[in-house]
This record gives sequence, structure tokens and C-alpha cells, in this order.
Amino acid sequence: MLYILAALQKEADALIAQAADVGCREVFGKKIYTGKFGEPFALVLTGVGKSNAAAGAMLALAEGADRLLNIGTAGALSPDLPVGSVVQIERAVQSDVDLRAVNGTGIGTLNEYDTPYFPLRCGWKFPRGVLASADTFAAGGSETERALGATVRDMEGAAIAHIAFAAGVPCYAFKSISDNARQDSAREYAENERIALGALEENMRAIFAEVKA
Repeated sequence: MLYILAALQKEADALIAQAADVGCREVFGKKIYTGKFGEPFALVLTGVGKSNAAAGAMLALAEGADRLLNIGTAGALSPDLPVGSVVQIERAVQSDVDLRAVNGTGIGTLNEYDTPYFPLRCGWKFPRGVLASADTFAAGGSETERALGATVRDMEGAAIAHIAFAAGVPCYAFKSISDNARQDSAREYAENERIALGALEENMRAIFAEVKA
């Protein structure tokens, strides 16, 4: 079954509001919604941050997920991604991982890997981006993230991609742009959240079409 991972209730509602036969239960303190949206799905409400996201992904896999889909809002690190655009992620990096002083590996690279990037599955309808994830809402973005080639920034997606890659399970991620990851990004997020969530909701059928088994 397809398992969706969303950090915030508002992001989850972009799907749940359109779904049929919706139910909800709680496992290990995390809500798991089930429903039908063209096909049966389950959605784990992970909470914010990489540890929450990784725990949610592990829970989805333990429940029998054969595909993972991360949906949510994100900041743009590229001027080519305006507010309200929806981006599919082709690879993701945990940009706040830094083991250089310990073993000399590059930023974002974990001990067990020789690259900082985790690949994701992509379709053809949406523009592609590279996602950087870190456990801060960073106003102004980061030169480190741009140096890693990131065009989109969030706080969860790369952790989900990491778990999926380790498990050998297909993973997709679609992010709706809510701000431009600059110095006033917190204000922009507050002003544009409704636009970004509306775009996510409007594109949900197209997103599901991209992740069909």
C-alpha cells in the first residue's frame, strides 16, 4: 500500500479533505489516517523535523508500505520556483550533517555512505528539484545548501528519503513552495501558506498519478 508522510495536519488535510472512507488511529503517538483517493492509502502524520520524519517512515515500513510519498510545503532556494509552484524531488540531502572533523567526509555524507544524496523516484508532469533538509527553519537559506546544489529546503524530506533508500522502497516527494528561503522567509511563509497548501490540494490527483505502482 502507498503510505504518505506529512509533517503538519494542514499538509495532511490537502489530501484527507478530498479522500473517501477516511479513518484514523494512533500508533506510538503518531496519527495514521487511512482512506481512498483513486487507490487505498495510509497517511502518517509525522510531526516536524528529521527525527519525527524518520520515525514516521520507519512506522510506515513496519506497517507494510510498498511505496512512500512525502508531501508538504517548502522554501525555494532558486528564483525559478515561485510561491505556489509544486516541485517533485529527484534527490535529497541532509544538509546539517557534518562529520568533516571526525572522518573528513563531505557535508551531508553519513558514515555508511559515500555520497550525501539520496535518490527519489520522479515522473514527468512536475518540475524537478534537489531538496536539502535540516532541523532549523533557516531565514535566508544557506550557502551550504546552495553549494550542495539544493533548490528546495524543508525539515523532513531527506530523512524520509534516507529511510526509504536503506529499505529499498520506492520514495517520492512533492513540495509546494511557500516562501523564497531568504531573510524574511518566516513572514513569507505565514503570508503564503494558504497559497502553497491550495496548490498542493489542487495538484493531488496529478501527484497520485505520478506515484502509481
